[in-house]
Amino acid sequence: MITVLIVDDSQTTLEYLKYLLNSDGGIVISGIANTGKEAVELSKRKLPDVILMDIHMPGMNGFEATRIIMEKNPVPIVIMSASNNVKDTDVIFRAMEAGAVALANKPKGLDHPDHESSAKELVQTVKLMSEVKVVRRRPIAKQKPGEHEPGPESRFVKLAVSPVAIRVVAMGASAGGPPVLQAILSGIPEKFPAPLLIVQHIACGFMEGLIEWLSKTVDCPIHLATHEEAPLPGHIYFAPDNYHMGVGNSGRIVLSKGGPENGSYPSISFLFRSVANVYGANAIGVLLTGMGRDGADGLKFMRDHGAITIAQDKASSMVHGMAGEAIKLNGAMYELHYDNIAPTLLSLVNKWEKTG
Repeated sequence: MITVLIVDDSQTTLEYLKYLLNSDGGIVISGIANTGKEAVELSKRKLPDVILMDIHMPGMNGFEATRIIMEKNPVPIVIMSASNNVKDTDVIFRAMEAGAVALANKPKGLDHPDHESSAKELVQTVKLMSEVKVVRRRPIAKQKPGEHEPGPESRFVKLAVSPVAIRVVAMGASAGGPPVLQAILSGIPEKFPAPLLIVQHIACGFMEGLIEWLSKTVDCPIHLATHEEAPLPGHIYFAPDNYHMGVGNSGRIVLSKGGPENGSYPSISFLFRSVANVYGANAIGVLLTGMGRDGADGLKFMRDHGAITIAQDKASSMVHGMAGEAIKLNGAMYELHYDNIAPTLLSLVNKWEKTG
């Protein structure tokens, strides 16, 4: 049985969430908190498998509660929000930076046409995130930029000179992705000689908020990709909700309404296959932290077509599902800590630039 602590300042929402979770035979509600302060106390006493945390609460909000819990007695925390307004989402991604494992829309009411799908999605998220093995986070004020907990060394092989120009970097992430993307992309200069195309699995409606949050620390311009757009060097393009993103033979971005692949929409594997088919050895594929296996076969497909491929290592991954599967398939040439990925990308493109 999965034990869940629910945190929300709305009694109506609490009653609805209780009804929703109690209707699943595999979940038990271990506690209810109305404030962030209560959540911190109950997390110590109840030791739940998952905390379902509202982000906007009076007094101590969901970010502060998440930060304290992850520093003292870490638990997988799923952040809930009813608002995906860009102005409201900064605190959500700060909570993810502090260690929250996932973001979920608050489920729609019983009379809403999307009630069933949103309820199912939330319950599934709670179940999946209960399996995540979280670690204690150091206090943010004491942690230097780029500093991480010590772990096994990355399997970092000395890079050879790339025999061809790198025309594009394709990247995919899921659970735990936003803070890892922030760490990587903040190390990419604006004059990077190739575009970066990224699929991040995230709750619908929050992609623009993620882009806004990343833009505060990333030098490269970041865009929500549009169909038939020509990607520019040094620019970053994210796949929009409910569209697969790839590239056409002309090199322009293609958005497709093809339905889920590997249970994901957009799919990382779709992006990787598309890039491999168009760019072959002129591409780099990067697969990051995430649950499941989306992107694993796509990264192998890229390697088989001559691309340079990188998987995030287990030591630095919140969830080593996708990257771990790619490694099992022999799809990754390099296994790197996320702190080493930006320098590696720069080394690869710069080596060709200097010799090409």
